[in-house]
Amino acid sequence: MTKVLVVNSNPKPLELSFSRQLGQHFVDQLRTAGQVEVAQVNLYEETIPMIDGLVLDAWGKLGAGEALSAEQQATVGRMNEILEQFLAADVVVFEVPMWNLSYPPMLKAYIDNITIAGRTFKYTPEGPQGLAGGKKVVLVESRGGDYSQMPALQFTHNYMQAAMGFVGITDYSNLVVQGVNAAPDQAPALLEAAKKRAEELAKQVL
Repeated sequence: MTKVLVVNSNPKPLELSFSRQLGQHFVDQLRTAGQVEVAQVNLYEETIPMIDGLVLDAWGKLGAGEALSAEQQATVGRMNEILEQFLAADVVVFEVPMWNLSYPPMLKAYIDNITIAGRTFKYTPEGPQGLAGGKKVVLVESRGGDYSQMPALQFTHNYMQAAMGFVGITDYSNLVVQGVNAAPDQAPALLEAAKKRAEELAKQVL
């Protein structure tokens, strides 16, 4: 049984979100292609701790062997839950819209929860080494404009590929539907074309 984790970072409802619709279609194809167990996390509906003063103070206390406050214990506990869920997955599907050349802030918060020294990477004399290899990541991304000929502006894709590589995940794919705002009359056709690519990718992932 392949464990699939779907991480949705678009607060829009399904019918208004191209990234969510494409992501759902891709996961449906995974279900068709093999035996999968799907878990989902919605970053705008669930508690995703941010790295703030409370968290930084908690990490300092943990390093010094000091006791945490009740609030810090709860926050660090939640961060560990998010990390363990990510580590348990064989395939992680990120549903992400491009916003102003970048990604939603809650996606960055999620990545901060799974980029943990000693768990998903470690420091070595040769530099950082990823510890979370062996899983596959698919970034399902929607873009309002068409950036296919502008790789330097594909910040969401570039960031995600680098972040996953940092923790040791090199089996990475970017499934994109783009131009949906620049050419709204063509958006349905663009989505359908992306769904066809999703069907082919699903066969490769499983």
